[in-house]
Amino acid sequence: MKAPNKDKTTMTAAGLPDTELFSVERGYTRRGLLGLGLGSAAALAGCAPPQTTQQFVAETSPLFRSTANPDSGLVRRTPYYDAMYAAKLDEQFPLPAIPYEEINPVYLRQEVADPTGEVPGTLVVDTADRFLYLVREDGLALRYGVGIGRDGFAWSGRAIVQWKQEWPKWTPPASMIERQPELERWSAANGGMPPGLDNPLGARALYIFQDGVDTLYRVHGSPEYKSIGKAVSSGCVRLINQDVCDLYDRVPTRTPILVV
Repeated sequence: MKAPNKDKTTMTAAGLPDTELFSVERGYTRRGLLGLGLGSAAALAGCAPPQTTQQFVAETSPLFRSTANPDSGLVRRTPYYDAMYAAKLDEQFPLPAIPYEEINPVYLRQEVADPTGEVPGTLVVDTADRFLYLVREDGLALRYGVGIGRDGFAWSGRAIVQWKQEWPKWTPPASMIERQPELERWSAANGGMPPGLDNPLGARALYIFQDGVDTLYRVHGSPEYKSIGKAVSSGCVRLINQDVCDLYDRVPTRTPILVV
């Protein structure tokens, strides 16, 4: 699956950027994640049809700036996203609001036609396009933008969410401490890094096990919202804190996960 080419942008009659970034019919149905071997692309019986381009334009065209604007492609502030990425003051450590207009809109949380062919309830991480999908029963999926591991630190395969935790403590593995000795203060022997707004695991963490063994990889929140859509982590899958809180409430333990 190729990353969107932001340099090849034309405008549709509706004023929406006509690129692979925003095209529903050319994006969700054509791509289908077939090249990633995510399973059968056969439609599920009784599934809702994919959202049409016309529906997509009608629902989202107010969100996008004109390409004549230097900020083209950024999201306009809307009540919908204001609520989604608002401050969460009832948290153990109150989360600040996210300036989502600074994030590429393709990485904001949204409902899409399921492109994976996986069993409903499965998490699928598409590392090529920087998306995490939660497959639903109705032929749709919730899609979240993610940051992934940089070259040499990525992990892939099938596994499960063995357990999950709110405001987790972070304990860097020994291999990371070898690369970054300054992290020794947060080693297991020293009790790890306590939870908080600066903790690398953010507000929530899902712990990934394979065949009963901890992979040491996590799906977790991050205060670094500008890292979403990039390959910068030490292998883990990071989400905006507000997004990982939403995902956490939807995903039980033993949930299957596929990372490709």
